[in-house]
Amino acid sequence: MTVLFELSKSSDGQFRFVLKGDGAEALLTSELYKTKASAENGIASVQTNCANEARYERKTAANGKAFFNLKASNGQVIGTSPMYVDEPAREAAIASLRAHGAATTVKDNT
Repeated sequence: MTVLFELSKSSDGQFRFVLKGDGAEALLTSELYKTKASAENGIASVQTNCANEARYERKTAANGKAFFNLKASNGQVIGTSPMYVDEPAREAAIASLRAHGAATTVKDNT
């Protein structure tokens, strides 16, 4: 599987990264950061924490769809997954992120 981080800048000058897998599907989306350096630190945090099962917070939305947050060692959310139709789909995404999230490729679209 090919995995890469896409770093982008919003119209209001904030930065965000999306970790994308094959077919350009999003596996994880970050919060908005005020600086590019902060977003790059977020990418490094994903690379550091993605293999650790304890860093995944599994959740269910009000509409019944499954999703997860990846958290840093301090408990702060690094990124949030898209909504999945069910728990097995969410678990497959977590397995993919655990296996491939340490990808070093960053596509800088800023």
